[in-house]
Amino acid sequence: MPSNADTRADKNAAPPLPAPLAVPVADSHTHLDMQSGTVEEALAKAASVGVTTVVQVGCDVRGSRWAAETAAAHAGVHAAVALHPNEAPRIVHGDPEGGWSRQGARTPGGTGALDEALAEIDRLAALPHVKGVGETGLDHFRTGPEGKDAQESSFRAHIEMAKRHGKALVIHDRDAHADVLRVLKEEGAPERTVFHCYSGDAEMAEICARAGYFMSFAGNVTFKNAQNLRDAVAVAPLELLLVETDAPFLTPAPYRGRPNAPYLVPVTVRAMAAVRGIDEGALATALGANTARAFGY
Repeated sequence: MPSNADTRADKNAAPPLPAPLAVPVADSHTHLDMQSGTVEEALAKAASVGVTTVVQVGCDVRGSRWAAETAAAHAGVHAAVALHPNEAPRIVHGDPEGGWSRQGARTPGGTGALDEALAEIDRLAALPHVKGVGETGLDHFRTGPEGKDAQESSFRAHIEMAKRHGKALVIHDRDAHADVLRVLKEEGAPERTVFHCYSGDAEMAEICARAGYFMSFAGNVTFKNAQNLRDAVAVAPLELLLVETDAPFLTPAPYRGRPNAPYLVPVTVRAMAAVRGIDEGALATALGANTARAFGY
């Protein structure tokens, strides 16, 4: 019988490599700066199972700089840059405890500090190896009423940036579906808009489909309590589907709770293919083409 220490070690261990996909796909949203090991190790492990491209996403100024630098150094990496929805209120209020990555750092608070941070994201968004502006959006789960104005102002600024630079808009939407859709309608969504870690239901998927928004599904589509996500996968147009890890978060079943990484994308691809009742190769072909179209690479 395994000891408690053995059980804890197993829960912290990296899941095994899945069987490789026959058709290459992209991880449309990952955070390599929050994962263990080197970028080179992560990319090699992912490529060994057919995940040949990743979109590295920044959540704060320093993380976004790192994303841009990493994309410039690796052909298989594309960058997205932004202030995470929960980052804007932290900057305004000068929260010294914030930070998203090994690169994270706080600046003095105030709207001037937020403007300064947004200006740096704008500069990064103009770089050719930066393919997306995000993750931006709204998060009503972690940010209370006192932070909503800063969050929405930041979201609107990111939408404008994405349109001006011709980049994809990558949306974080947590417990804020109606308000996210409202702001997109008021501002006018960019031509290429991606709902990262799609969290709505089938009805919302139909709304997104009519607007031409891409829907990216993460490992939580495999969770037992996520029937709403599987319903959305079933009704979303094939040409608007993407797959992601959001690693190191949202590790797919049966490895939930263990560290996530881009090499686990095939687990989610197979779950999505099963929901749609199509061959995994056919789905992978669509996912690869959709991600390239969404991010313009």
